[in-house]
Amino acid sequence: MDESLADRILNNENIKDKTALLKIQPANDCINEAKSKPIPKMLCGEFWHEGELCILFADTNLGKSILAVQIANLISKGQSDNVFKVEAVKQKVLYFDFELSPKQFEKRYSENYKNHYVWDSNLFRIEINPDCTAVIDFEGTLYSEIAKAVIEQEAKILIVDNITYLKGQSTDTAKEALPLMNMLNGLKKKYGLSILVLAHTPKINQSLPITVNHLAGSKQLSNFADSIFAIGLSNRGAQMRYIKQIKARATEKIYDSDNVIVCEIDKPGNFLGFNFIAFDNERTHLKEVSDTEQAETDSQIIELYKENTSLSARDIAKQLGTNHTRVLRLLKKNGLKG
Repeated sequence: MDESLADRILNNENIKDKTALLKIQPANDCINEAKSKPIPKMLCGEFWHEGELCILFADTNLGKSILAVQIANLISKGQSDNVFKVEAVKQKVLYFDFELSPKQFEKRYSENYKNHYVWDSNLFRIEINPDCTAVIDFEGTLYSEIAKAVIEQEAKILIVDNITYLKGQSTDTAKEALPLMNMLNGLKKKYGLSILVLAHTPKINQSLPITVNHLAGSKQLSNFADSIFAIGLSNRGAQMRYIKQIKARATEKIYDSDNVIVCEIDKPGNFLGFNFIAFDNERTHLKEVSDTEQAETDSQIIELYKENTSLSARDIAKQLGTNHTRVLRLLKKNGLKG
């Protein structure tokens, strides 16, 4: 008879190997061990702390890269501004820019390609080498070279713009999100990193408050992230934005729906960035829905459900960028759900 799995485990001579998967210790030992480690410092206010894997997400063209570069610039100088507090000492920051070309980057941080902004020597911008074409395993090579850059530069701060490029495809599903977040968490733990990852979202209904459900692949990405914050479009003007805290582990959620940070994207000189305006309630910055738009959405809800009655209220709400409670209420009102 084959030896049972339990017997094989119990008879394993290496069961107390220090490299075992599980680390078991008394709770008091855990606390004593933790006391010897430094308290994580803020990297951009309460949104992102040292040692965290953080996600910044927003709809397209709302300024994720602009804000991320601003954060990188502050950390590289060890300086705070009127939006974000930096407690950490000035240090190297590796900014993986998979979005902008060098010329586009230059335009943002100059005055019509003149009077260029001068960066601290701690800030490194990294892009895909256009001359490199002979790569068979793109993802594997990319991950390997990210780790190599961390080791060579002895850096602890990584900003990745954006998450989609790491996979080369959608992160909408758990299948795509899980290995990606595992990889990033692995890098974080192995090298003691702080990582900020930028993520796109599906089209957001600007009349609704931002929640974690707006993040593509939300469940898996949220589970693996230590902290999450988002940028929303304000109805106060084309360049007005608000910043909202979605998830936090190192602090309480301070900048939630009742207390978002309102900013204006501005370029008074050679630096494009977020300038602080005020603290406000998110509701005052959401788009007001007209009766016509409301009726059109209601019609789409009913049509979607009739086309596929297996769809849940949440499925329909996600497709149309609306609230699932409203979907369920409408379907019940029309006798389509019990």
